[in-house]
Amino acid sequence: MKDVAIYGGGLGGVLAAYSAAKCGLRVALYEATDWIGGQLTSQAVPPDEHRWIEETGCTESYRRYRNAVREHYRTHPEIIDELKTKAYFCPGGSSVSRISHPPRLALSILLRMLQPYTDSGLLEIHTGCALASVETSGDEIVAFTVCGAREERVAARIFLDGSDTGELVKQAGCEYVVGAESRAETGESRAPLRADPEDQQPITWAAAVEDRKTGDYVIEKPSEYEFFRRLMTPYDNYPVLSMYGPDSSTGRAKRFGFYPGETDERGNKLFGLFPYRRIVNSAHFKRGVPYDVTVLNWPQNDFFLGNIIDSADAETNKYLARQLTLSLLYWLQTEAERADGGRGYPFLALNTYELGTEDGLAMAPYIRESRRIRSLHTVTAEEVKRGVCYADSVGVGSYPIDLHITTRSHTFFYEPTERFCIPLGALIPVRIKNLLPAGKNIGTTHLTNGCYRLHPVEWNVGESAGLLAAFALSRNVPPREVAEDRTLLKAYRELLVQNGIQLAW
Repeated sequence: MKDVAIYGGGLGGVLAAYSAAKCGLRVALYEATDWIGGQLTSQAVPPDEHRWIEETGCTESYRRYRNAVREHYRTHPEIIDELKTKAYFCPGGSSVSRISHPPRLALSILLRMLQPYTDSGLLEIHTGCALASVETSGDEIVAFTVCGAREERVAARIFLDGSDTGELVKQAGCEYVVGAESRAETGESRAPLRADPEDQQPITWAAAVEDRKTGDYVIEKPSEYEFFRRLMTPYDNYPVLSMYGPDSSTGRAKRFGFYPGETDERGNKLFGLFPYRRIVNSAHFKRGVPYDVTVLNWPQNDFFLGNIIDSADAETNKYLARQLTLSLLYWLQTEAERADGGRGYPFLALNTYELGTEDGLAMAPYIRESRRIRSLHTVTAEEVKRGVCYADSVGVGSYPIDLHITTRSHTFFYEPTERFCIPLGALIPVRIKNLLPAGKNIGTTHLTNGCYRLHPVEWNVGESAGLLAAFALSRNVPPREVAEDRTLLKAYRELLVQNGIQLAW
């Protein structure tokens, strides 16, 4: 029997495994894809971060991770001299992130971080494992069974869900919410009048594309291209495959450019999409890296036609999400209007290295919204707008409520928040005694998930959850008792501080 078993090697799941093993626990981590790291690796999402991240607002281990990324470039034999001694720089030169970098590099740094514990035998990592079943007894999980190279039954004292969909939460029978809650349920002014579990944030199936400047690398016409070529947006009635996308600040369509510096007919500067999620910037190298590489994760390929969580059409929707991304690329290669008056960028080529796949598409879709546990405390939009600092805070975060176009009501907006904290109560299920969430599946709402789903916060949630498991086992108490007992809570928060967790702004 393990001390801790984690299903889901998402970013939070990885940090839960790290922090629990660091405390000397025997930990087993199981992940469905071939790469651990979730949104940072298998889903190919460069880190979204807040504007204070270089100085404050994350855990010490997250800061070490960011430093390791930059050190990789500083010591690269072909890096330009300017970066060798520069304290702050964005490796990919992206506009979305201060530290965008390739998923393959992210994976190598995460594995290096975990290596002392895998080498010692405290931590086992298993990839390519699907969750088959969960055994429960009363209000506790006894074991789960995974299917991969072989079927394995995994028993443990505490279980954590580090998946991006809350898969263990569901199969364990843990009470959860998905989609939009009603205004009466949450008290949120922007919540809808009626709850709709099917009104979820869209998935996006990312792809890596490199700019070869010349040549013809046009892919085979995707099977569903004509369908997506005719599909119009549910706002302002623009073609989905166009240089227009939803502007969350205005609720209307926004025209984008492709390269930096492009303007519209009136001379207004357009937001350049190619550098938006760029992960390789060839200008940072003297030689040997000839092409810029970007990630197609744009407003145009947010898949708003259906869901993959609690949906009978999940597999169809995954297929269509992939087809939408391929259709966007094919349209860019063949039909997109260029600033010089021409059409198409045939020299864009799928990159088959940085995402670890043969086709250049990510291993898994980017999942913005998980199943979310019914918890002792549910974080609401009104709380993050006020910047509430909870007495049981286990970390900090900052990001606007970023709601991408939803799958039923087609709602989208971007609303500022104050810097916020992560309450321990959001990590405690209302009933299941030995289950902890370790990522986007904590007790947030449909709206506040939009600001708690970003990389530094998910990292912090996973790390604090792993330390909570270790603390609870060391005191031989259930995690809920730590949340409800003042003396235990104080000692647990001291453990967090000792491990580099920032508890307040």
